[in-house]
Amino acid sequence: MNRRSLLYAMYDAMLEALGPSHWWPGETPFEVAVGAILTQNTSWSNTARAIANLRAAGALTPTSLAALPDTRLAELIRPAGYFRLKAARLKSFLRFLRDEAGLSMAALDGKGLATLRPKLLEVKGVGPETADSILLYALGQPTFVVDAYTRRILSRHGMIPEDAGYDEMRDLFMGALDPDPALYNEYHALLVRVGKDFCRPKAPHCAACPLAPFLER
Repeated sequence: MNRRSLLYAMYDAMLEALGPSHWWPGETPFEVAVGAILTQNTSWSNTARAIANLRAAGALTPTSLAALPDTRLAELIRPAGYFRLKAARLKSFLRFLRDEAGLSMAALDGKGLATLRPKLLEVKGVGPETADSILLYALGQPTFVVDAYTRRILSRHGMIPEDAGYDEMRDLFMGALDPDPALYNEYHALLVRVGKDFCRPKAPHCAACPLAPFLER
């Protein structure tokens, strides 16, 4: 089975077993972008609490968030952890959004993936995973998000070397799959669910995993 066929077969197996994921949570593209930054090194439940604080404070638009003093912003996002650092990262993203698109997520989307991704990666505190999360989930751009769950699953299935870099894993998917944002969205979400529930770091539940048929014997 070639790589394209294998990746599509794995996707079909996960989707059939687990059903659609309806991911990523967020009411607006800007809220999704904020969530992508806040969820760094923490759980989504903690991120959701921080976002709820911002919503209650009326600070989930680019203009309102930019107007918040740094200390107030840090206090509101405290549940997400590393709150001072993440406040600075949010302000860095807002400066980028202002300079590139006049604080408009819709205008930002019009830039296109090839132009926008390198510029996002220049924003302090925005690494490849965060950049691709913003591009895919907030803007609907065709880029694949890679995370620790992806690495673990690919490694255990013998599809990447243990020292594979982010771009190598991203290229594995983007070189084989059609450039479809909806497909990339669902595929990443399914990998996260498999990683959490079956392909655990310790005591993995391989026998019950939807990807069990694809493990090398």
